[in-house]
Amino acid sequence: MTDTLRKVFIKTYGCQMNAYDSARMADTLAGEGFETTENADLADLVLLNTCHIREKAADKVYSDIGRLRRLKNERASVGNPLLIGVAGCVAQAEGAEMMRRAPAIDFLVGPQNYHHLPQLLAQAKAGKRPVDVDFAVDDKFSALPSPLPKAIAARGPAAFLTVQEGCDKFCSFCVVPYTRGAEMSRPLARIIAEAQRLASAGVREITLLGQNVNAYHGAGADGRPASLGRLLFALARQVPQIARLRYTTSHPCDMHDELYAAHRDLPQLMPYLHLPVQSGSDRMLHAMNRGHTRGDYLRLIERMRQVRPDIAFSSDIIVGHPGESEADFDDTLSLVEEVGYAACYSFKYSGRPGTPAAAHDDQITEAIKSERLARLQERLDAHASAFTASLVGMILPVLLERQDQRTNRLIGRSPFLIPVNVDAPSDLLGHIVAVHIRKAAPYHLSGDVAANATDILSPASHAMAQ
Repeated sequence: MTDTLRKVFIKTYGCQMNAYDSARMADTLAGEGFETTENADLADLVLLNTCHIREKAADKVYSDIGRLRRLKNERASVGNPLLIGVAGCVAQAEGAEMMRRAPAIDFLVGPQNYHHLPQLLAQAKAGKRPVDVDFAVDDKFSALPSPLPKAIAARGPAAFLTVQEGCDKFCSFCVVPYTRGAEMSRPLARIIAEAQRLASAGVREITLLGQNVNAYHGAGADGRPASLGRLLFALARQVPQIARLRYTTSHPCDMHDELYAAHRDLPQLMPYLHLPVQSGSDRMLHAMNRGHTRGDYLRLIERMRQVRPDIAFSSDIIVGHPGESEADFDDTLSLVEEVGYAACYSFKYSGRPGTPAAAHDDQITEAIKSERLARLQERLDAHASAFTASLVGMILPVLLERQDQRTNRLIGRSPFLIPVNVDAPSDLLGHIVAVHIRKAAPYHLSGDVAANATDILSPASHAMAQ
């Protein structure tokens, strides 16, 4: 690479795994002499790391490319070229068609191939328009450079760590198996090594990521597949500097005994589980090819509450899947009442090309989907409000992650992943602090450093102080 390409602007769409991928792309580009910038106008390279899970997410990418095309033309007119690359799942799904539709794009790279960025950039700079969306036969994680401690520290005290990619479930509505490929798990030892690098750079909390993270089956030290529960135990034992562990996103069909044991026995594992259900109707769960029933799901919830009574749950719910009747939707509302989610992501069904549900002829109208989503969200908000209200007066350990530039208050996360605004000095950033919760809103809390508790909790102090 020449010195003309020095700054990269990376825009991330969609899930936490894309956020992790963007950070690793930045690490790769750092080896090519790039520094990240928060301003696309200052960039020599703009990289859009895209999401294809819903139609609006893909449409937004094309809208952004249109704006970037104007910037690219302006830059070209003054001899200051701008390269535009598209990465992620939209690139994977649309490939050469995307290049035809958006000629401003200089290269495409799928989510399995971003370790090829140096070669793709060289080709793009030479005037070619490479497309690299084949499912890679090499291990991208082994090819990626180790993140620099300075870069890790700049990202804050909480980090994502991908341990599993792809999905073999083939839910009727989901494009992930087609854009991320079959399930693949990283070897346990390599995950431990990356966690140790994160810890040495000041990370206190790690969230393990996977499209179906509890299907993790990476090779252990004995060469045999290790479960997610076994991985969590290994991280707690071998990386004691990591004070908090989380994982997402899970599938109900892959909960297992070692995972329940981890929730029971590991104080580092936070009392929060994101367990997507998608629908409360057995008829819809069958149509979605989810592989579990409503009863199966509720039994998992009950068993987890038995081993970890203070656990909070969140979920994903889709309304308006093809064929959904009012009775099916009522089953979803009743499930919400029975579980009492602390938080939940709710969506209108969005047909994705190539998925089985998109070909169904019993599609639900947008008006019905919107009306059902509004009713569902009203109930979810009520449960979220009730949950946060129940925390007022408690003293919770909060990892302080960043400062609100407008109010100067610090913002952190409770054990239940809920944001907490805290009146505290900035030198507490990166620490886990006992916070007395004073106020609650549906999806965030406010408080101050507890006067009657140690100001900074040790890594092992993760049980809530009542």
